[in-house]
Amino acid sequence: MGTKEEVRSRLGIADVIGEYVRLTPAGKGRMKGLCPFHNEKTPSFQVDTEQGYFYCFGCKAGGDIFSFIQRTENLSFGDALRKLAEQAGVQVEAKYGEKSSRDLYDVNAFALGYFRDHLQGPALEYLRRRGLTDQTIAAFELGYAPEGWDGLLKLARSRGVSERQLLEAGLLIENPENGRVYDRFRGRVMFPIRDHLGRLVGFGGRVLDDTKPKYLNTPETDVFRKGELLYGLDKARTTLKDPGAELVVVEGYMDVITMHQHGFTGAVASLGTALTADHATLLERLGAQRLVMMFDRDDAGLKATLNGLDQVIGAKFRVRATSVPSGKDPADALLAGDDAGIREALRTGLDEVHYRVQAAIDAHGLGTSEGKRRVLMQLLPRMQNLDPLDEGAEQMRTIACEHLGIKPDALMEWIGSKAKRRQLTDTHLAGMSNHRAEEDRELALLRQLLVDPALKAKLDGTVSWRNETVRKVMLALQGSSDSADVLEIFRGQPEEQLLIRLMFESKDAGTLSRSHTEQFEQKRSAYASSAVDDIQVTISIDSMRAEVDLLKKQITAAPPTEQLGLLKQIQELQRAIEAEKRMRRGTA
Repeated sequence: MGTKEEVRSRLGIADVIGEYVRLTPAGKGRMKGLCPFHNEKTPSFQVDTEQGYFYCFGCKAGGDIFSFIQRTENLSFGDALRKLAEQAGVQVEAKYGEKSSRDLYDVNAFALGYFRDHLQGPALEYLRRRGLTDQTIAAFELGYAPEGWDGLLKLARSRGVSERQLLEAGLLIENPENGRVYDRFRGRVMFPIRDHLGRLVGFGGRVLDDTKPKYLNTPETDVFRKGELLYGLDKARTTLKDPGAELVVVEGYMDVITMHQHGFTGAVASLGTALTADHATLLERLGAQRLVMMFDRDDAGLKATLNGLDQVIGAKFRVRATSVPSGKDPADALLAGDDAGIREALRTGLDEVHYRVQAAIDAHGLGTSEGKRRVLMQLLPRMQNLDPLDEGAEQMRTIACEHLGIKPDALMEWIGSKAKRRQLTDTHLAGMSNHRAEEDRELALLRQLLVDPALKAKLDGTVSWRNETVRKVMLALQGSSDSADVLEIFRGQPEEQLLIRLMFESKDAGTLSRSHTEQFEQKRSAYASSAVDDIQVTISIDSMRAEVDLLKKQITAAPPTEQLGLLKQIQELQRAIEAEKRMRRGTA
């Protein structure tokens, strides 16, 4: 039997690690790359090809090929030794305590041989009708479990495989009433399921007719755990070596196989479960960064998929959801020759980050402070990851700032505060706003109108109010000529406190004597009248400046044929701004 040293002598450490890390020369006998054990942008991971060791200067991880495989694949030493021994073509003897899981792999391999031997006939015809080539059928080791209760059991008895081993592998079912055992899989096309290391851990079986259940999987065993497995990952993982590669998560075994046959080799499928945190841990370890969920669903179904997606998946990967434009599942679309439809679906789709922001806005709205508060609280779990490598969280914060009109620095300060869940008052929201100056002017204008509601006649009706309270009060003022009437309209409402404050501020005569009160009121009314003019002009100028800024951004991306028109619009707005300024100086 082979030894650890024999395995080491047959395998070069750079070749082993190069399967996981893109290595480049770093001097004599040295190679470097990005560390697979922690996030980094500058390579600090080095391999000494002469001594046979690796070391990361960032996270301090180090060791030989065995410890590297243990860490990257989350394996025991025995499993890492066996994996590398198989790669090196060396046989090693299992030690005590390491044999049970190996037995399950061996029993599954025995069953696979039985299923493969029975593929001829209706099952093979079914697979060919589904468009699979003989080469694909062989590559995915497809087989057939024939009808009958004990075909696999009889063969096992003749080959010295015990009932207990078959039961532990989930290949037999035991009747609890009489203790009789029989084959679990009968009359089904068989899909062998391998883990990401290529170890045969179980099976999925599909009927050839409409019998229920259509699909049947191996039950949970020591090596078959649905929440940790993705069908096809042992083949699809090779695509993850390419920068920007995407794993495509589809719904069924046939979808995976057909997509691989047509060159979409990043396709995998979960085993009847949603993507889990365990899936996320595994995929992150393998270097995945982008996931596309391709399902046979309408737009509402895709949104439901994204809405129910585990936050861990969203935090670790850039995720999109898409479907084939024809409405078919990927396998049927490819069978019909719609390769272009699959490519288009992979190019487009609902981006998880944009979807979550829009879904929160649709649910709560941005017209009120309460709506904005609810939007931010709904997005908080996804935004609060401050890892600079979490592009999704950074993108969501950027989009939220754009939609809610808040300052990025203020948002980061709120996210970093310990009391963020309690302290998101109207005052906090106002402080975070990008439009603080505009809203302050709107409140100042409202204060003057509360001095003399008749001044509302001076408004030209073109102002689009940013502050929701100002908008509501302006509407109320249109049907009232007295501030007290306006206050009565909002009595008991959230706007009441703001109106009371503004009315007190506008009527504070300081320490004026009684004899001067009438004179004070006259001056205050005159000031209010001029203030309305001044504030309205300022708001108009601010609005036009914002439009100029937007046009300047658009002009850089516009084609040359459109740039001249945009320049003319900017010039017209700038002339209007100067005219407004002259008018303000003239009335000052």
